[in-house]
Amino acid sequence: MKERIEGLTPAGAYSPGILAEGRFLFVSGQGPVRDGENVRGSIQEETRITLENVGVVLRNAGLSFADVVRCGVFITDPDQFAGMNEVYGEFFPDPQPARTTVVTQLVGRIKVEIDCVAVAPAP
Repeated sequence: MKERIEGLTPAGAYSPGILAEGRFLFVSGQGPVRDGENVRGSIQEETRITLENVGVVLRNAGLSFADVVRCGVFITDPDQFAGMNEVYGEFFPDPQPARTTVVTQLVGRIKVEIDCVAVAPAP
C-alpha cells in the first residue's frame, strides 16, 4: 500500500512524497524553491529553503525531522560542504540520520537538493 504525500508542486512526473505501508515516508529530492521559482542565494540560504521544503512533506505525513533515518544530499561544489552542513545540522536532532553527500550538477542552477526517508513510530 502506498499513499501520495503532498509538498511543493513537482516539476516532473513524481510525487513529493510516498508513504509506504503507513510508516515509511520517501521524500523526493527537494530544492530551494519558493512560489514555484528556484531561489538563488548562498549555500546556507539554499540549504535552509530546501530543508524547509522537506519539512512540508514530513509534516503533511504527520512526521518530523526527528523521524528521518536517511538523507541524500546533492551539492554542486565540494567547497560548499561546510556551509551546507552548518545549516543541515540545525534541522536534525540526535541521533542524526544516516547521510550520503554527492557532488554533482543539478537542474535549474541550484546549489543543493536533498531527499530523505523517514519512519513513523510503531503504532
